[in-house]
Amino acid sequence: MKKGLVMEGGAMRGMFTCGVIDVLMENDIDFDCGVGVSAGATFGVNFKSKQIGRPLRYNKIYCDDKRYASLKSLLQTGDLYNVPFCYGTLPYELDVWDTKTFYENPMEFYCVATDINTGNAVYHKCDNPNDTRRGIDIKWIRASASMPVVSNPVEIDGDMFLDGGMSDSIPLKFMESQNCDKILVIETQPIDYEKKPQKFLRLIKLKLKKYPNMINTMANRYKMYNAQKKYVRKQEAAGKAFVIRPSAPLKIGATEKNPNELQRVYDIGRKAALANLERLKEYLQIFST
Repeated sequence: MKKGLVMEGGAMRGMFTCGVIDVLMENDIDFDCGVGVSAGATFGVNFKSKQIGRPLRYNKIYCDDKRYASLKSLLQTGDLYNVPFCYGTLPYELDVWDTKTFYENPMEFYCVATDINTGNAVYHKCDNPNDTRRGIDIKWIRASASMPVVSNPVEIDGDMFLDGGMSDSIPLKFMESQNCDKILVIETQPIDYEKKPQKFLRLIKLKLKKYPNMINTMANRYKMYNAQKKYVRKQEAAGKAFVIRPSAPLKIGATEKNPNELQRVYDIGRKAALANLERLKEYLQIFST
């Protein structure tokens, strides 16, 4: 039996996901395959590297640090989240991402990015520990989380990428295509949430005027997202997916600066995971010895 894990993005709503995956790790629940989108990728890598508490810890420490995310960084570099700090100093010096465990763990891990020339989703398998282009996997993870307008497109092998959530926000169908028998989906919006049309389309058209396919993808994202939410509910009702989601809107800022708010949303994730733990074990056919 092949087990899959799907992690939605949502900026700092991802603290909910962090709470869920920490409970999973604490209870030795593993998966054969995982896919993360945007924050679901940046935080979700810690599931494969077995680092309980790491994303909560570094976000609480650095959320109000101007080296992490700031208007100054956006104006000077085009990236709200400072790239050298977030994808260099922090994971390799300050709160080290355990790449040894990550690459030795047989779990397959994918992140989703959007090709801005085609507007389509691209699924990258993070399995390049000895790649001569050192850091290629973290570059893909960065691309997955690069929010349009407040991030520069990320160039990889001659192509340009932005946030994977624009083209595939909840990649349940991708995980199904990996022939998984049991799939856990971690959503960061309540079951009845419905996304509205893009409010800043005029600004997006100005910022991405060279990329009409990306503009079209973003203009229609709400339709894609709402259809995905409907599909997740359908598969959940049919017993083909198990879903852990918040019961109410998380109401947290995309660039939350208050560590207490990060802790609050993380705790909601833990509570939701613990409430579903025994049913999830039964679904995954994990039995106590």
